[in-house]
Amino acid sequence: MVLAELGTKISNALKKLNKVDVINEETLKSCLGEICTALLQADVNVHQVKKMRDAVTLQFKVQEAQGANLQNLIRQSVVTELSNMLETEKKAYQPKKGKSNVIMFVGLQGSGKTTTCTKFAYHYQKKGWRTSLVCCDTFRAGAFDQLKQNATKVRIPFYGSYSETDPVAIAEEGVNRFKKEGFEMIIVDTSGRHKQEGELFDEMKQVAATIKPDEIIFVMDSSIGQACYDQALAFRKAVDVGSVIITKLDGHAKGGGALSAVAATESPIIFIGTGEHFDDFESFEAASFIKRLLGLGDISKIVDIVKEAVPLEDQPKLLEKITSGNFTLRDMQSQYKNILKIGSFSQFLSFLPGVGTSLMGKTNDKENIARVKRFICIMDSMTADELDGVKPLNPSRVTRIAKGSGALEIEVNTLLEEFKRLKTMIEKMGKAKLGKGGDLANLARNPQQMLGKLKNIVDPRMLQQMGGMDNLMDMMKQVGKMEGMGGLGGMGGMPGMGNMGDLMKMFGGGKK
Repeated sequence: MVLAELGTKISNALKKLNKVDVINEETLKSCLGEICTALLQADVNVHQVKKMRDAVTLQFKVQEAQGANLQNLIRQSVVTELSNMLETEKKAYQPKKGKSNVIMFVGLQGSGKTTTCTKFAYHYQKKGWRTSLVCCDTFRAGAFDQLKQNATKVRIPFYGSYSETDPVAIAEEGVNRFKKEGFEMIIVDTSGRHKQEGELFDEMKQVAATIKPDEIIFVMDSSIGQACYDQALAFRKAVDVGSVIITKLDGHAKGGGALSAVAATESPIIFIGTGEHFDDFESFEAASFIKRLLGLGDISKIVDIVKEAVPLEDQPKLLEKITSGNFTLRDMQSQYKNILKIGSFSQFLSFLPGVGTSLMGKTNDKENIARVKRFICIMDSMTADELDGVKPLNPSRVTRIAKGSGALEIEVNTLLEEFKRLKTMIEKMGKAKLGKGGDLANLARNPQQMLGKLKNIVDPRMLQQMGGMDNLMDMMKQVGKMEGMGGLGGMGGMPGMGNMGDLMKMFGGGKK
């Protein structure tokens, strides 16, 4: 991800403050110089960069005389001002469960609008919503075929026509049909257009007037950078654009320009597209995005993801398995299914403090998810006694399981080796008393001691993936300062760290 390079440059500039004995205006000027250069290289508007620099400098001058912690002040100010670049006062539409929400998508041709419609529908489908797609793009050849193929892949109902040429009629018919069938999310894909194409803009207005959408979403291609500003304004003047989705943020240096230009249109960014697959789609929150970009993490997001992946009623059972060390293949299968609910592994890892910038763009999500699905398929071929550890998995059973799942025996044996490693780690965690009142709850008081225990628990290969022991130590130092643990204060006012206590509670540690 090209934006990760921007995050690394800004993070490195801020880290240099730790090596300076005295923070003064000259130090600040040097730090901000590096940050501004990085932002300009990422195509961020020069006026917004100047505004950010001036705001941080002003904060520094005000607080310097009061004896504030200047390192923390600069970091906080940079995070706040970068977040402000991407935020607007306008709030995005919140779909209502149990009613028909009509969402109309507009944007330039080639911006990835049809794929984004499918990603949007798939995102809500995974959350249990009844979603549907309507193609009223009669301008681009093959538009309906593309939406039809996408919808079929993710098993989402769709509507379109090969014979009808009036997009207004198609939109009206499709929306009315799905409303009658009780669909909660009706997504309407329109023709791609340009601000200079008057007829297509009139057509877009007619579609909007007919179906009366609850929300109109503008899809923006990040590769055009600051140039998207004029286009976004033109669309907003034509129809009531409520929010924005940015696409193709995985490989374009101009992504920073697109992100900052959106804020100027006064429409909030609600999602960003980070790849070609339907899972390469994530909700957008400016502060969280900036903190993750700088490797500061966002614990509150981890809490939300874990709550969603691991049902509340299953959490005590999981804790009991950890503390007792009584871990079976059935438990491993259950946890693997929960892993799939998390979605993107690299996205999840980016929420961990000190890990985001080091791993962003390096993990192979597709390969990891395929491996997990393969293991689940193999475990589906096991009997209840085998899953519960009643029957030992001897060579003849391994052969039967391999044939039943269409796998190779070496794959089954690889799964069993993974299980042995995980079971050993679970047993060590149980002995380390990571539950209520145990070592995990005392992390804030003695992170060095806890790190020593984790070193013996964590698989060396996993540790290597996380960037080595030094990187893990940095994570531990940050986690040890988070709110909600051992009565310590927050991370110098860093936003998003107040939910660590909630995460600890979910796994049996911290305050109750």
